[in-house]
Amino acid sequence: MEKIKKETAGDVKLIPSGGGVFEVTVDGSLVYSKKKTGSFPDEATLVTQLKNR
Repeated sequence: MEKIKKETAGDVKLIPSGGGVFEVTVDGSLVYSKKKTGSFPDEATLVTQLKNR
């Protein structure tokens, strides 16, 4: 998570939940949901998505 925060702008938050489910938001907008996808995100892809917002 620290790498993501260092490489992106905005208020990036990892929102933990039960059962290994989590969501990533930036400035209040959902960027990634493990609950919806069922898989863990690739860190490089997630950083790119966050930079493009």
